[in-house]
Amino acid sequence: RQQTLAMHLLKLVLNCLNFDFIGNSADESADDLCTVQIPTSWKAIFLEPETLDLFFDLYHSLPPLLSQLALSCLAQFASTRRSLFSNPERAKYLGNLIKGVKQILENPQGLSDPGNYHEFCRFLARLKTNYQLGELVMVKDYPEVIQLIANFTITSLQHWEFAPNSVHYLLALWQRMVASVPFVKTAEPHLLDTYAPEITKAYITSRLGSVPIVLRDGLEDPLDDTATVFQQLEQLCTVSRCEYEKTCALLVQLFDQNAQNYQKLLQSSVRNPLEITVQEECFFPLFFFFLSLRVFQLISLMDAQLPQSSNEKVELAILWFLDQFRKTYVGDQLQRTSKVYARMSEVLGITDENHVLETFMTKIVTNLKYRGRCEPVISRTLQFLNDLSVGYPFYCVRHTILEKDRMKINMHYLSSFKHFPFLGITDNYSLSDLRCRTTFYTALTRLLMVDLGEDEDEFENFMLPLTVSFESVTRVFNSSFEQEEAKRMLIGLARDLRGIAFALNTKTSYTMLFDWIYPAYLSVLQRAIEVWYREPACTTPILKLMAEFMQNRSQRLNFDVSSPNGILLFREASKMICTYGNQILSLGTLSKDQVYPLKLKGISICYSALKSALCGNYVSFGVFKLYGDNHFDNVLQAFVKMLLSVSHSDLLQYRKLSQAYYPLLECLTQDHMSFITSLEPHVLIYILTSISEGLTALDTIVSSSCCASLDHIVIYLFKHIAKEGKKTLRCRAVSQDGQRLLHFMQQNPEVLQQMMSILMNTIIFEDCRNQWSVSRPLLGLILLNEKYFSELRATLITSQPDNKREVLDQCFRNLMEGVEQNLLAENRDR
Repeated sequence: RQQTLAMHLLKLVLNCLNFDFIGNSADESADDLCTVQIPTSWKAIFLEPETLDLFFDLYHSLPPLLSQLALSCLAQFASTRRSLFSNPERAKYLGNLIKGVKQILENPQGLSDPGNYHEFCRFLARLKTNYQLGELVMVKDYPEVIQLIANFTITSLQHWEFAPNSVHYLLALWQRMVASVPFVKTAEPHLLDTYAPEITKAYITSRLGSVPIVLRDGLEDPLDDTATVFQQLEQLCTVSRCEYEKTCALLVQLFDQNAQNYQKLLQSSVRNPLEITVQEECFFPLFFFFLSLRVFQLISLMDAQLPQSSNEKVELAILWFLDQFRKTYVGDQLQRTSKVYARMSEVLGITDENHVLETFMTKIVTNLKYRGRCEPVISRTLQFLNDLSVGYPFYCVRHTILEKDRMKINMHYLSSFKHFPFLGITDNYSLSDLRCRTTFYTALTRLLMVDLGEDEDEFENFMLPLTVSFESVTRVFNSSFEQEEAKRMLIGLARDLRGIAFALNTKTSYTMLFDWIYPAYLSVLQRAIEVWYREPACTTPILKLMAEFMQNRSQRLNFDVSSPNGILLFREASKMICTYGNQILSLGTLSKDQVYPLKLKGISICYSALKSALCGNYVSFGVFKLYGDNHFDNVLQAFVKMLLSVSHSDLLQYRKLSQAYYPLLECLTQDHMSFITSLEPHVLIYILTSISEGLTALDTIVSSSCCASLDHIVIYLFKHIAKEGKKTLRCRAVSQDGQRLLHFMQQNPEVLQQMMSILMNTIIFEDCRNQWSVSRPLLGLILLNEKYFSELRATLITSQPDNKREVLDQCFRNLMEGVEQNLLAENRDR
């Protein structure tokens, strides 16, 4: 019973200490820079030494379930705002905290409990967060305590399998302490030059020591969690800079030792695969530290063993190293006479960044050629190639590497599955493995673009492998075809073309691609949508390709005035969207786990493509109606049919769908209100309801698009009413669309009234992140519903406490002060 009482009391204290006294905590889960804003009236209690002593005593005397609550309270005590104390008071308070830490570390039995251990690590990290190193070194017990903390940290790192999530706090403590060394002005020794190298050594050796244990016992590998590893390395790199000579010597020693052992195993007459794997994975943690010369040497040694030997973890670590080296030493903003090149020239013959880029490309080609079955390595290799193809280095890649060996620079060579198996279509590769081809062709096309200019012959040569593939698919379609082979070929081709289209950002190059694919090859893609509409693995890459074609990035789709290509492209997109929409609706009711992959994902891509076309400014949509072409009307009707097959909850639940639908609706309400007003009442109700529900969405893209769509509708309606009041013959001829919308709103007044209520409540009572967007439709709603606005205003004021009613009433008066009965820009901005 006493323990139950103690538990509730400790929880009460913790809740009090966790309370956001000044309302500035945007993220309550954040633990890095937490300061407890204790009220000044509590100061006397905090200054009493007995207060901290009580919680340290509770930790020592209570069982683990309760003692960790005491440590949580102490972590909050350590985070008390500095301004609560004067300098002498703060020093005394810190001394009491350090004394308690010393007692815990001298009697560490309670830390064997994972909960206590974790909370104690948080407690230590909070000490440095809130106190300066100069203040810590002045504490009487600092030399003993920093030694105890160092030993505790080393022990924790050596037992890597115990509470791994707590290591972050210990490394954060040491990182912040080492980072503060240059700012310490006291004469007292900080002793970090003694202990920081030991922390670095413990981390590195413990991770190396974990490799054989993990492999032999089948344990969970802590190095597999790359996000955690990178976070810890960012912390450790600061710690390791303290007495870096010691750290560097250690790394060189460990690397050379492992390299020698690895070479002996490779040269042994009897190879033990497990021993080789252990030795290879011992390099994995070492690659995360810059030993450039040795890594480049080891790359050559390991690649010489291909294709017999390949270790995924080591390859990923090598690629990470190469990428870091690129960021540090390759670029037009970096020193060309870097000392690293002088040393590399002596040992490896690498004299400058051009030679480094050649090494990069050799590694990329090797990986693509021999590691095609390892998707993580291929994806990371292609991402590295893609990064090289962006910005300054890709000129060097093109001119200094691709020109060096005509066999390998030939784009036909680079895009041939004979040389790079991952480009093939065999059953050895899953359909998901084909995704990486988009990245490959994006990078390859960027390299092509360097010197392409208007050279159509070079472009045709580059496209030759795809031309051959498309011709094969065409023949297969025209015969009794092997369905699976044709499908895999088309999936690969769609991904390849999407990568190419993404990289072609000039009008000239994009026109070459359009002339290449239209009309023959686009008809093949249309046929594929008809045949395999039930298989998203096929339809998704084709639809994404069409969506990419519709993107007018860098005005690449602004064809010549004599060219019909913009209209032709839209017609093809319209056919594909209509075909897919009609076919997908024939699937009927789908289960919850099938509805997104089989239906909603494709609909979202269609909406994205349609939005790009409507907002691209490369098609005059009035032409279609003028010349009796129904492609524009057809695609809008397909939009409506697909929309009505989706529930409102799904529209908001699936992020990609909502981020495609709502911007598309914004575009339609902005430029195509005649289409909106022509819709049946039940369709209008659906659309307006979707806008109403989207106004409160957490996604600002959705809520902002909803506000913009509502604003366009309100402005259209208001202008129509204003024109109706003028009663001129000229206005009557163009007011039929507006009359339909006005009649609908008169029949359903609650639609706009509800949205006005939502916007007012959002502005007044919620933390609105896009207040400007939310405010845009408000004036139009008020002018269209003045009576309801007065009622809503009275309701909102009445709902407030007595002491706030006058304030809110004054806010409303200020809101409408000087506002006129129009929606001109200057009136809306008041």
